[in-house]
Amino acid sequence: MRKQTMFSTRLVVAAVRDSFIKLHPRTQLANPVIFVTLVGAFITTVVIIANAPEGVSAFEAQIAFWLWLTVLFANFSEALAEGRGKAQADALRKMKTAVRARLLDGEKETVVNAGDLKTGDSVVCETGDFIPGDGEVTEGIATVDESAITGESAPVVRESGGDRSAVTGGTRVISDRIVVRITAEPGRSFLDRMIGLVEGARRRKTPNEVALTILLAAMTALFLLVVVALKPYADYSAGAAKADLSKVITIPVLTALLVCLIPTTIGGLLSAIGISGMDRLIRKNVIAKSGRAVEAAGDVDVLLLDKTGTITLGSRMAREFIPASGHSEKLLAELAQLASLSDETPEGRSIVVLAKERFNLRAEVGTLAEASFIAFSAHTRMSGVDIRGAAGARSIRKGAFDAIKRHVESAGGTMPANILTVVETIAKSGGTPLVVSENADVIGVVHLKDVVKGGIRERFAQMRRMGIKTVMITGDNPLTAAAIAAESGVDDFLAEATPETKLRRIREEQEKGYMVAMAGDGTNDAPALAQADVGVAMNAGTQAAREAGNMVDLDSNPTKLIEIVVTGKQLLMTRGALTTFSVANDVAKYFAIIPAMFAGLYAAPGGVGPLAGLNVMALHSPQSAILSAVIFNAFIIIALVPLALKGVKYRPVGAMTVLRNNLLVYGLGGLVAPFLGIKLIDVLIVGVGLV
Repeated sequence: MRKQTMFSTRLVVAAVRDSFIKLHPRTQLANPVIFVTLVGAFITTVVIIANAPEGVSAFEAQIAFWLWLTVLFANFSEALAEGRGKAQADALRKMKTAVRARLLDGEKETVVNAGDLKTGDSVVCETGDFIPGDGEVTEGIATVDESAITGESAPVVRESGGDRSAVTGGTRVISDRIVVRITAEPGRSFLDRMIGLVEGARRRKTPNEVALTILLAAMTALFLLVVVALKPYADYSAGAAKADLSKVITIPVLTALLVCLIPTTIGGLLSAIGISGMDRLIRKNVIAKSGRAVEAAGDVDVLLLDKTGTITLGSRMAREFIPASGHSEKLLAELAQLASLSDETPEGRSIVVLAKERFNLRAEVGTLAEASFIAFSAHTRMSGVDIRGAAGARSIRKGAFDAIKRHVESAGGTMPANILTVVETIAKSGGTPLVVSENADVIGVVHLKDVVKGGIRERFAQMRRMGIKTVMITGDNPLTAAAIAAESGVDDFLAEATPETKLRRIREEQEKGYMVAMAGDGTNDAPALAQADVGVAMNAGTQAAREAGNMVDLDSNPTKLIEIVVTGKQLLMTRGALTTFSVANDVAKYFAIIPAMFAGLYAAPGGVGPLAGLNVMALHSPQSAILSAVIFNAFIIIALVPLALKGVKYRPVGAMTVLRNNLLVYGLGGLVAPFLGIKLIDVLIVGVGLV
């Protein structure tokens, strides 16, 4: 997917336009704090217009201007976050061009519009055809260009009957022919859901957001009562002190006080934080089906990871040459290399490389009189070379134990007893033994081992510091699983795993109160993906897996599960940090406005009252203090937009350390920033004569 800068001209212009569109009261009702600010700005404007015949107060007009700007800034933060998703959605919509489908009815093909296809229809797709809808490959194998979805230019293989049978509408067949059974109704395809999710148009508030919104609404209602009660209190106190506060305690001023005291900062940024959290996942090529899934990722306690392809490389590599009695390791390496020259599998290539590294061997069969290569195949399960030279014919083979055993016995030889022992030992350790023979003679065994990925141990240590338990899932026997678990550094393992045991393990962890995440790609993973709190389905997997999970990884990279957890935690940390900052700076604004409003109460002639002692900022006047606080309240929202969109930087530390840092940085910062900011604004507006 195309990446954009946060403040590109196109995004900013669109966000400014949408900020005014979002002024509609029905839109604002979704955010109680900003809705109250909107009502306050409207009432202040009405009061100013009503008092216009007696003269417009420049001070009150400025309050109204900054109140409207506060609402617009809050709308801008949300619109900018949505705009980044809408730009990606527009790019996806371009893929939804009018596609014709070749509907298959028995042996008969009929060309129809893709929009007319129904669930269960079968369509034929050949080289150059666009796949008309989401579905499962039921016949054939083909390479498919999914770059429009994943951003990766390399085509992928999709075939029937396996865990890589799901195809996405809008992708293009590069070669061969497949028959696809449609699994999604028009308008409900994976591409349609992606568009809706990335543009934020259908984003529902998560439970945490709903809870925080209720809390903010309660705080707003409380401060509303406080501010309403200030008017009769001020009138009574002014009468008792024989003071005139009629020019200070006005509706615009009380409205300004209310807006500064309610948590407008987090109220204006809350939606943007949630949208940008999903956006960060999208930029990692992960589609979350809901914001709730992103939040759940941030609360994950247990990670279940498949061994093959996640913890290990997935391709077994040659690690050791074990010669049979009477033969040298170098001879075994030489013959294994010759037998692997026609083996294009990763295992075969690794044997060639290991022989070169250990003994500097470079097979040069081209110098021999005659060489006939036998390529590796799944049917024969071996590869090799037949060489005819001055020394006679040589038949060199390398392959699975039973395949080489049959080959050797057909040539009149037998399998040595010590080779049987070596093969069994390697198999029990989780490795793969490949036997090498020349004519009727067994030369030795090549030990293949699935290699643990570099740096994976450090990643698991990072997870441990985050308080997350890692569990490796493998079909290996317990002995092999324990060895790989120890090497990779996972906390626990589940050996000889079946769909039932995976599901049972997830439920056990959840019964203990843990949040569980896992990744999968096959139909047999679907129950576990549906049960997990965070189920990440691989895009290359089956349709059943994609439907069961609440996230889809477009790159089909199981290790990305770790990045998903980090993104979820970053979302929660960002919301917590900005909430802390917002509440803290409301306290500072209280000390700016209240002392200024009542500085003249109970004052001696020509002096100031006792409440003036609370004017710790030494602000110029009640008017400058109120106006400075309102201006700061508006600008702080815009100042924090980059942090809301980018997110607080995540570090793998414990919960108590996060809380302490949060209070020190954002709590203390929220107290200090308004004191400095309001004082600076006070000096500026007094200097330019605005009050």
